[in-house]
Amino acid sequence: MLLPHAQTLAQARSYLAALSDRASTIDASSAYEHVLIELDRVHGDECPSADTEELAEDRAILLAVATSALEELEQYGVDPLTVELIIAMLDDAYALDGT
Repeated sequence: MLLPHAQTLAQARSYLAALSDRASTIDASSAYEHVLIELDRVHGDECPSADTEELAEDRAILLAVATSALEELEQYGVDPLTVELIIAMLDDAYALDGT
């Protein structure tokens, strides 16, 4: 994995983890965690760590950045259908979050 790919993946993972940490319900938090697990599975568990300390509190902003980073992964060889399925999982998790 090249550095730009790793940076994009780290950004996606960080924002997904932040969404999970800030979820309004346990079900929503679990759904975000499933998105993160699927993203890790696609990358063969070769994933940079997630850092959520300095990220925005607004879940809408977190969702937008996470979605953008996920879409960018296509540039690094991640199958576009896989990206779309992960984004669909993220949208479902966000819907559970009640926001």
